[in-house]
Amino acid sequence: MRDVAVSFGGIVALDGVSFDLHPGLIAGLIGPNGAGKTTLFNCLSRYYTPSSGDILFDGSSILAKPPHQIAHLGIGRTFQNLALFRSLSVLDNVKIGGHCRSRSDYLSDALRLPWTGRTEASLDLRSREIVAYLGLDGVLDRRVADLPFGTQKRVELARALASSPRLLLLDEPACGLNHEEVGALSTSIRQIRDDLDVTILVVEHHMNLVMSISDRVIALNFGRKIAEGVPAQVQQDAQVISAYLGAGHA
Repeated sequence: MRDVAVSFGGIVALDGVSFDLHPGLIAGLIGPNGAGKTTLFNCLSRYYTPSSGDILFDGSSILAKPPHQIAHLGIGRTFQNLALFRSLSVLDNVKIGGHCRSRSDYLSDALRLPWTGRTEASLDLRSREIVAYLGLDGVLDRRVADLPFGTQKRVELARALASSPRLLLLDEPACGLNHEEVGALSTSIRQIRDDLDVTILVVEHHMNLVMSISDRVIALNFGRKIAEGVPAQVQQDAQVISAYLGAGHA
């Protein structure tokens, strides 16, 4: 990110934010409510267009790309509020995530051209592998709406992985999870990075989770970057302490 700024009318959501994500790292993005974290994610996903600045992925700007091409570039994400197809099965939700990597299109599928069957079979196999990898094979054919919240969060993670991302954006993945589920999530995030060679950026209010899994932490407040470094450095930063606890504690 290079000096990224976003304004909504007179409200400045991001104010010249810059940082680099190096391949293979897990980075945590923290800050109080309203700090600009989700706005930043929405810029990376191309839901928002910055007022100024640039976002480079593999050295090329993504700002000319429409949102529907971002997953194909290699950027996947989950959402703070679940965005699953609740009436569909676990497997079908995951397969939807993998369609950006297929060559199929509406006309070819409608005409049932021979190669579309091979594409669908490959997508089905890949999706089943991801479901098993995240321990969801026992609910493969269950409707998402019938599953516990924590399981639904894993389904959304599986759908994001189905696009074979190189950069995975996790928007408050621990929100709504119990202590045991947060522990399992922590293990899963590290395994995904190690096993699948994915760079991960996590927005999260659960500080123990962020500090335990992150190689670097970036802190925002009122749309500005106030700290960046290894977790121990950021935890001790006076501006970060002030942002969370108030100036009297800094």
